[in-house]
Amino acid sequence: MEQQSSPVASSAEAERKRLHWHSRRGMWELDLLLLPFLEHRYDDLSEDDKAAYRALITEEDQDLFVWLMRREWPEEPVKRRIVQMIVDYAENSSNGHNRGL
Repeated sequence: MEQQSSPVASSAEAERKRLHWHSRRGMWELDLLLLPFLEHRYDDLSEDDKAAYRALITEEDQDLFVWLMRREWPEEPVKRRIVQMIVDYAENSSNGHNRGL
């Protein structure tokens, strides 16, 4: 017998797929930072930080690159906070996939 998923579960799954799709960028370096953060940290974020992440991934790749490579920080405190969280995760994650960036 096929199991039906609830509308809430379906909505959450659709949102997650959308976030994954929008976290994939045109630059390999951004993919290496955004996708692991989404997969491993996003679910544990506060609702405010989740909203900040969703807003962040609407930014242009060039801006994200400059911020996530720590060449500049976003002026807006909310964006600066989520960028810092992503950078910290990349630098401190035990898998070492971002060590060469």
